[in-house]
Amino acid sequence: MINTVCVFASSCNYLDETYYEAAKELGTLLAGADMDLVYGGSCLGLMWACAQKVKENGGRITGVMPEKLHEMDVFSDYCDEFFLTPCMRSRKAKMDELSDALIALPGGFGTLEELSEMIVQKQLGYNQKAIVILNTNGFYDKLLDFFEEIINQKFANKKAQNLYFVANTPQEAIDYLKNYSPSDNSVKKEDIYAR
Repeated sequence: MINTVCVFASSCNYLDETYYEAAKELGTLLAGADMDLVYGGSCLGLMWACAQKVKENGGRITGVMPEKLHEMDVFSDYCDEFFLTPCMRSRKAKMDELSDALIALPGGFGTLEELSEMIVQKQLGYNQKAIVILNTNGFYDKLLDFFEEIINQKFANKKAQNLYFVANTPQEAIDYLKNYSPSDNSVKKEDIYAR
């Protein structure tokens, strides 16, 4: 059962409005599904648009932020719980520890790095968490094409396609989480290295 969802997302305030609307819708739906939120702790961008709606609709929000960003005064005072970490690596570890699943909204290099690490963690059997890529406005289309190229050129096994789910709408993301069933956690050498 998924109780807490980690959301990775942009902290930019200057994106097309459709991205904020999708983030807000996701936050509303998360709270409606009794799923709490773990996020980057910021009061900016898509991450805050989502967190605000979770909070407004009765859900709990937990922020996790590295000290360097905290010093920039971009944190939210509305978090039910807030963790400061020494660096980005420890931030990711804490967010992973606190969550049962994750959703990657559109974002920049930080979001991409966070998503990639979680896919690898699952690939190697360190967890079996649901991983959802929310592809608002087709934002991730080219990245998903690149993932296919990685597989086609045998830099990853075909089974890697099963590590994540692509949702085109927030509702698809929530439906996937509600019905998610972890697979067997034992990873075989062939699952990673076979053609």
